Amino acid sequence: MKKRNVAIIAHVDHGKTTLVDEILKTSGMFRENEDISNVSMDSNQLEKERGITILAKTTAINYKDYRINILDTPGHADFGGEVERIMNMVDGVILVVDAYEGTMPQTRFVLKKALEAGAKPVVVINKVDKPSARSEAVVDEVLDLFIELGANDDQLDFKVVYASAINGTCSLDSNINTQTPGFTELLDLIIDEIPSPQGTPEAKLQFQPALLDYNEFVGRIGIGRIHNGKIKVGQMVSCIRVDGSVKNFRIQKLFGYLGMRRLEIEEAEAGDIIAVAGLADISVGETLCESGDKNPLPLLHVDEPTLQMTFGTNTSPFVGKEGKFLTARQIEDRLNKELQRDVSLRVEPAEGESWLVSGRGELHLSILIENMRREGYELQVSKPVVIIKEVDGVKMEPYEELQIETPEESVGNIIEQLGTRGAIMENMTNFENLVRLTYTIPSRGLIGFTTDFMTMTKGYGIINHTFKEYRPFENINIGERKLGVLVSTETGKSAAYALGQLEDRGIMFIEPGIDVYEGMIVGECNRENDLAVNVIKGKQLTNMRAASADKTVVLKRPRPITLEYALDYINSDELVEVTPAGIRLRKKILDTEQRKKYDARK
Repeated sequence: MKKRNVAIIAHVDHGKTTLVDEILKTSGMFRENEDISNVSMDSNQLEKERGITILAKTTAINYKDYRINILDTPGHADFGGEVERIMNMVDGVILVVDAYEGTMPQTRFVLKKALEAGAKPVVVINKVDKPSARSEAVVDEVLDLFIELGANDDQLDFKVVYASAINGTCSLDSNINTQTPGFTELLDLIIDEIPSPQGTPEAKLQFQPALLDYNEFVGRIGIGRIHNGKIKVGQMVSCIRVDGSVKNFRIQKLFGYLGMRRLEIEEAEAGDIIAVAGLADISVGETLCESGDKNPLPLLHVDEPTLQMTFGTNTSPFVGKEGKFLTARQIEDRLNKELQRDVSLRVEPAEGESWLVSGRGELHLSILIENMRREGYELQVSKPVVIIKEVDGVKMEPYEELQIETPEESVGNIIEQLGTRGAIMENMTNFENLVRLTYTIPSRGLIGFTTDFMTMTKGYGIINHTFKEYRPFENINIGERKLGVLVSTETGKSAAYALGQLEDRGIMFIEPGIDVYEGMIVGECNRENDLAVNVIKGKQLTNMRAASADKTVVLKRPRPITLEYALDYINSDELVEVTPAGIRLRKKILDTEQRKKYDARK
């Protein structure tokens, strides 16, 4: 059967996964009586809740006489490393661009990686059914981006499909009235435009994993493309390591992909995208060759982490009340298990029962924390800090490209706020009632900015950023919260009376009847210094009649605390306590008197 290998790339939320789901339905991979209303490549619970793709996924369809292998990639910059490695597995890409938003920072990032790898593109202008769609202008933007990124003549001669993935329709014409159900036009273009995989089944075996998976039964699984030769279950092969050493092992299992399923297969040949099990520590970029043969493929580049946090065992007074897994050994085992599938993650021991965990960004690490929380783990995590490198004796820090779309009335506040965070404005354009701002900003300047940004734009702003480069370290104090916090001095249940008395001191994070402990952060102070408060004090009850009539206490709604908000919010002397039942903010030093002495010494 003839083959085509293609990746779907786009900026976050431009409709990649919805497009793949519709292609699966068009291909006839499902029975007539099969329920396809909930078909989605985003199978992970967090992916469904947040509507984002976190892990790259492989699927395949049979269309006409072709097997089309499709890789759905993440759109967030934090998972950009996966997109980069996937380019080694495919010969072409489907670039999905929103018909209103046009090219965005992540569009640039993923397209740059695809063009560098020599992949042939097909462009899909998605969401053409939007009233605000400007399809033809967006095609011009895409062409400008191709030219700017140095595309060759073959890549510049790209075909365009106009689609509405949510409605399951597409057309080769920009006129909305020409849209027809199904994605046969796109599938035909994939066959006509994307070249067939290089490599021959008769040559000696070369297989290189670009992604990792993990299975309790077979251990680590390497997912990649067979560049040359054939591979069979039970075959002895040599794994050429990154350092040049050779490890021989037997292939235990091979997996292929079809529709929504991963199937066990007996053999595969050049051009197939498969998963291989049998080597416990198989890693990205290594090459599997025939036993005794040593002919490695070029190593794959894995992006270095840019952000790190300290994960530690929970030391709060409430430890063990809500979680199942609390000990250092259990948390370390879970982090090591995550290392088996995530090559962008780094874990190293720190002092005491804690670990330095490094990742590609706040979202990358918060997804790991959220997964651990749901699995029953209790832990405490510190404020994220950027990783500073030293190159030729010069301290270097990561910088990001930041793009913001905001209503005009918020522009002044945003420019002022970014000025204090070391950002450099690159461009500013008006864009139909919105202003688009482009900045270069130190990564640490973005920590905590999202929260302020949402407040400044009243939720109407759109913010996107992607890693740009390392630059010399700027010695300016950025990334710390300006306002202080309200910290509990007592342990017990919060009382409505006490909270009512404190409302004029700031914004509360808790409701009445919530368990609190000494050192727990219960609200935001409206001044710059921290304030120790008693939130469990009740009203004195006597049999004396009050001079004024009692009033029912009416409290303002507390500010909801999500994990991302908490990680953004805390300062370096604070921690986030994460348990299956909730998220609490706390001071590193819980005892009020000790904390005052420590602050006085600073």
